[in-house]
Amino acid sequence: MITVAKTAGFCYGVKRAVDGVYAEIEKGNKIATLGHLIHNGQVIAELEEKGVKSYERVSDIPKDCTVVIRAHGVGEDVYKEIGERQCIDLTCPFVSKIHKIVSEHYAEGYQIVIVGDKNHPEVIGINGHCSDSAVIINDKNYVPPPELTEKRLCIVAQTTINKDFFGEIVQNIKKTCKSTLIFDTICSATKDRQKEAEELSLISDMMIVIGGRESSNTRKLYEISKRNCPETYHVETVRDLPAKKTHNKIGITAGASTPGGIIEEVKKAMSENVKNEENFAELFEQYSSKTLNNGDIVEGTVVEVRSNEVIVDLGGFKYNGQLAADQLTNDPALKPSDVVKEGDTIKVYVVGVNDGEGKVVLSRKKVINEEGWIKIKEAYEEGRTLEGKITKAVKGGVIAITEDTQVFIPARQVSGRFVQDLQSLVGDIVNYKIIEIDDRRKRVIGSVRVIIEAERKEKEAKFWAEAEVGKKYEGTVKSITNFGAFVDIGGVDGLVHISELSWNRIKHPSEVVKEGDVLEVYIKDINPETKKISLGYKKAEDNPWEIAKSKIAIGDIVKCKIVRMLPFGAFAEIIPNVDGLIHISQIADRKIGKPEDVLSIGQEVEAQVTDVNWDDKKISLSISALIPTKIVEDKKEEDEVPLNAETLVYSTNPDVEVDEKIEIEPAEEEAPAEEAPAEEEAPAEEDTPAEEKADDAE
Repeated sequence: MITVAKTAGFCYGVKRAVDGVYAEIEKGNKIATLGHLIHNGQVIAELEEKGVKSYERVSDIPKDCTVVIRAHGVGEDVYKEIGERQCIDLTCPFVSKIHKIVSEHYAEGYQIVIVGDKNHPEVIGINGHCSDSAVIINDKNYVPPPELTEKRLCIVAQTTINKDFFGEIVQNIKKTCKSTLIFDTICSATKDRQKEAEELSLISDMMIVIGGRESSNTRKLYEISKRNCPETYHVETVRDLPAKKTHNKIGITAGASTPGGIIEEVKKAMSENVKNEENFAELFEQYSSKTLNNGDIVEGTVVEVRSNEVIVDLGGFKYNGQLAADQLTNDPALKPSDVVKEGDTIKVYVVGVNDGEGKVVLSRKKVINEEGWIKIKEAYEEGRTLEGKITKAVKGGVIAITEDTQVFIPARQVSGRFVQDLQSLVGDIVNYKIIEIDDRRKRVIGSVRVIIEAERKEKEAKFWAEAEVGKKYEGTVKSITNFGAFVDIGGVDGLVHISELSWNRIKHPSEVVKEGDVLEVYIKDINPETKKISLGYKKAEDNPWEIAKSKIAIGDIVKCKIVRMLPFGAFAEIIPNVDGLIHISQIADRKIGKPEDVLSIGQEVEAQVTDVNWDDKKISLSISALIPTKIVEDKKEEDEVPLNAETLVYSTNPDVEVDEKIEIEPAEEEAPAEEAPAEEEAPAEEDTPAEEKADDAE
C-alpha cells in the first residue's frame, strides 16, 4: 500500500513563482532570475533549456532581460539596485508579510531576531529589511548574550523552519530577555506538510521524501520522517530510488519545490515495483509505447482530487496528467472537489508534455469551452433564453457562466434599471439572451435587459387593455421623489401623490414608504394618451373625518387640545387630524380681546359641540356653554351689587329659576361678543382640514 501525503509538492508561493515564469516564457519575453527560481534541479534545468538563466547579482543580469525576483524574496538594497529596470516580483506573499513586520519594527527601534538558516536566501532577504542587523539563530540551545537581554526584541521565523524547533528557541529567549514580540511566521503549508510527514512516517514501513538536496524544507521532512521510520530515503527523482523494496506500507511526501510530475513518477514506480518486483527500467519501458502530443483531446480517469489540482490517469501513458484548479472550470468560486470526484471520466486537452520532468499538463477548460461555444452559438441562432451565474464584476459589466462558457454582460444590459454596484450582482442567477457573437475571437455579449423590456411590453399591453378607474392593484414602490412615490403595478408605473400617501400631514413620502415596499393601490385617474396614471393609496375607512362622524354629535362634550389661535378664535384638535373652531365669543363667560388672554397652545380643555357640517368638514365648539350659571337672588340692601354687563349672567338652563330677567344693552361702540369681524371669519374651503383653513385665514 502506498500513501502520498496530500500536502506533498509545490506550495502556493513556489507554484505562483513557477507559473509566473512560464507565463512570461509563453509571451516570448526575455527574462532572467536572481538566484535559482526554486530548489529543484530538474525545474532549473528545464528553464535553462527555455533560455531562462539565473544570476547571483543584479549587475550580472543582461540589460535586455527582465529581472525576476524569486519566491524567497530579496532585501531593500536589491530593490534599490534594480532601480528602474523591468522587474517581476514573485516573492511569496507569506515572505512579503515578514518583510513588512521586520521593516516596521526595525523603524520603531526593535532588535530583529530571525530563527532560521543564515545562508538561506529567504533569511538573507529578510535581514535585508533591517539593514542586515538581525540576530540570526539556528541553534535550539542558543543563550542570548547580556547586551541582548535589555533590548526590545522582534522575533520572526523562516517560513520553512520546523515549528517545534522555533518554539524551543523562543522559550530559551523569553527566559532571559525582558521584552519580546513574537511573530509565528512559519508558513501554514509548511506546518501542515511537517505534521502530515510526522503522522505518515509513524504508520509506514518505508518513507520516500522527494525534493532537491538544497531544499531546506525537504531536509526538515526527511529529518522528521527518519526519526519515526528508520528506512527513509531522500530522493530527487525516480533514478535515486532504492533498487529492491518489498514493504507493505510505503509513505511518500515531497518538499515545497518538488513538481507534481516527479511525485507521480515516483508513486507509479514504487507501486509497480511493489506489485511485480520488476526493476524500474523495465517498468517504464512498458509505458513508452503510448505517446501524447500537445493539442490532443483524450479521456482520462480522475484518480486524486487535491485542493489545488486534480490528478488524471490517461489510460496507459507512462505519466499521470496534472490538471490545475484554474484549468478545471471557468467558475472561480468552485473548488476541484465541487467539480469532479475520484473515478470520474473526463475529457481533457493536452497542454504540454515534458518527458524530462515526467509532467503532462492538462486543461479541461479548453474542452468545455469548445463544447460550450457550440451550444452558445445554437442558442444565439435560435434566439433562446439562457441561464447563467454571475461570477465576477469587471470593468464595464459582469461575467456570467453558461455551459462553462464565459459571457460578458455590459453594465447597461445587466438590468432593467441602472445598477450602481455591479459587485452586488456576483452570485446571482440571471436569464439573458445573446445579442452579439464574434466567432473568430470567441467573444459573446449577453443582455438581461432585452428580456426585461420584452416582458414589460407584454405586461404593459395587457394592463392598458384592462385598466379602469377604481381598479385595485398590488404594486411595488420603484422610486421616491419629493412629490410622491412611483409604483410598479405590473409593467407600468403609476404615481401616488404625497397627498395620497397619508391622511396625516407629511413633509416627504419617505415618512410613509420606501423603495421595495408592496402597496395596495387603486387607479384614481388614467390618461391612455399620455400614459399617465394617478394612483390612490389612502383608504376611506381611515379618513379621520369619517371616524369623527361616527363618534361626534351636536351637544357632545369633548376633550380637546388647543393647536392654533387666530384673532377670531382658537382651533382645538378633537381627534388626530380633526379640529374644531372655538369662536372668540365662546371661549369665556365674558368679553375678551384675543384668544391668548384665556388659552395657550397645547392646553387641554373641555368643550361642547354646538354645530357640525360634515360636508364642509367644520365643527363648532364652545367652552362658555359649559361654564356654571350664576343665579341672581334678592339680597340685603347693603349686599346688593349694581347690575352691569360685567356681572350679570343669564341662565340658559331651563331648569334654573331666575327671579328676574334684566336685559342690559351693550355700549354702542362695542361689537356684539357673539360676532367676529367679517374679514376675520375662517373662510369655508371644501375638503380642507381645519388647520389648513387657519393658514388661509391668516
